[in-house]
Amino acid sequence: MTAGQAWVGDLVRDGSGRRAIVTDVRAGGSVWVLRPPTGGGPHWETDDPGTLEILVRSGDRDSS
Repeated sequence: MTAGQAWVGDLVRDGSGRRAIVTDVRAGGSVWVLRPPTGGGPHWETDDPGTLEILVRSGDRDSS
């Protein structure tokens, strides 16, 4: 993971404007798996992490 790259648990906005949580990074770090931030729903993937705008890092969210 690099400082500017989304990683598992991060809240992001994808290239289509959808908000999502990164749930997995597969294929040796070349496929990011995303899901809606609430309510479940279908997962989708991107192979271009540069299109993911990090909204909140997983470690920055309030855990209380």
